[in-house]
Amino acid sequence: MLNSMQEKPNFVFITGGVLSGIGKGVTTASIAKLFQFRGYNIRIIKIDPYLNIDPGTLNPIEHGEVFVTDQTWTFRPVNDSEFNISEIDLDFGTYERFTGMNVHPSQNITSGQIYLSVILEERKGGFLGRTVQIIPHITDRIKQRIWDVVKKDSIPDILLVEIGGTVGDIEAMPFLEAVRQLVRELGRNRTAVVHVTLVPYIKSVGEFKTKPTQHSVRTLQSLGLQPDITICRAEKRLPAAAKEKIALFCNIPKERVISNPDIPVIYQLPLSFEEEGLGNILVEHFGLEPRRPDTDSWSKMVRSFDEASDTITIAMPGKYTTLGDSYKSINQALAHAAAVCSTKVTIKWIETEERSTEECLTSDLSDVDGVLLTPGFGERGVEGMICAATVTLKSKIPLLGICYGAQLSIVAFARNVMGWKGAHTTEVDIDSLYPVVDLMDDQKLTEDKGGTMRLGGHDVHIAEDTKLHRIYGTDKTHERFRHRYHLIDRYLNKMHEKGLKVSAFDSTGKIINAIELTNHPFWIGVQYHPEFKSRPDNPHPLYLGLIRAALEYKKARVKK
Repeated sequence: MLNSMQEKPNFVFITGGVLSGIGKGVTTASIAKLFQFRGYNIRIIKIDPYLNIDPGTLNPIEHGEVFVTDQTWTFRPVNDSEFNISEIDLDFGTYERFTGMNVHPSQNITSGQIYLSVILEERKGGFLGRTVQIIPHITDRIKQRIWDVVKKDSIPDILLVEIGGTVGDIEAMPFLEAVRQLVRELGRNRTAVVHVTLVPYIKSVGEFKTKPTQHSVRTLQSLGLQPDITICRAEKRLPAAAKEKIALFCNIPKERVISNPDIPVIYQLPLSFEEEGLGNILVEHFGLEPRRPDTDSWSKMVRSFDEASDTITIAMPGKYTTLGDSYKSINQALAHAAAVCSTKVTIKWIETEERSTEECLTSDLSDVDGVLLTPGFGERGVEGMICAATVTLKSKIPLLGICYGAQLSIVAFARNVMGWKGAHTTEVDIDSLYPVVDLMDDQKLTEDKGGTMRLGGHDVHIAEDTKLHRIYGTDKTHERFRHRYHLIDRYLNKMHEKGLKVSAFDSTGKIINAIELTNHPFWIGVQYHPEFKSRPDNPHPLYLGLIRAALEYKKARVKK
């Protein structure tokens, strides 16, 4: 563990209260941006209290999307065991989009990682003669992991640590205790506790209710943590009276009660925090050099989201459409690209378990300007996704298939253009006569499900004279992957004569990374996840390509 007397980093701990899903991730990213506006170096840790090693095996409907990092980290709880981690919490996508920094998988700490490392060490005899306990062994391991992130590469000026879940959750108790110890060890001048709560507005009485925030802060105080700043989520900005009441009962100055109102563009939040004075409050709290925040380029980017002169509708047929966060990075990537094109995107969700015939999908897609066929796993809802791809083949609607969406697009092409009845992916039909999608060779002997896919960043080699090459403007790029199954070249070679072209390979030339149709305005499928690299000030070229194709399709449709 580093000497706690060193000058940096300063620590910002972000906790949440009242209920989950109130925006701790966006708040954390926005606070990080406040420091970046002033030229300070930051790093972010997200602590997730669940017992999974990583979120890779979690259902997106339950937990939201799984974010994939460029790097893969080998987690070694003890010397002779290891787990490859590249799948991390969706909040890291928010961190990357706000800060422009690529995160490392070790920045996502889970209860599973902590408990496993301590228990395996005990089995190896690492605690001989001692009773292994939550305090000090679990809390010490948590602090060690935090300091490991600090020591990685250059030490940042500010380390932000978001604690997942809600204060009062039993799973988060050891992490909050570790935070209490760090605050005690480092001193209040090097630590700031930021508590995010909900302040509901009761329309029937026309009043903001502060009682949930009061109870939440008291729960935090009972754990030995006094918040230095309270971020209050509400429908609109809090009036002075509500702020004064929260300040009084939560034992903080009024100016440290910060409004976090509903806003149409999430990238506006750092600017909203600046208006509330939060950046200067944090700089003063840590005794840092006061610097004028440079918000010009960020403000210009935010304005681009409000300057739309057109609107398009993109259909997203998929398996997890009941929770928008299942496709969080895709949603944002579409918004980034649309803003650059001075347009806005309306997403039309299509649950393909319910809408599973070509007839109903033809009706569903009759009023859309483009289709993004979504990623996923398993057989539920697959026929509806195949039918959606089939409709785009016949109607010339622009299509972008992502990972599983690309694979199922190939199934649609095989069935409808090649006439291969029963063509499928072996993920769904192991006995298919035309297994156009099958397990990768190195996956066929793999039994474990967690962290064993083809994961992380890989080079993509783009074929010349393809739409993909024109979109990227280069022969080689680098993208993030998450898959076990891939497109089988012996079948795709036969599809070539019908207009299907392989447009990208991996470095070995054996794994197909992208396909497209030569006789369709925009029909592209990619094995990777371009959305993970899209940024609000730098949209991914593939999403730009889809938006531009959708605008052209809409123009032609309107003329008809």
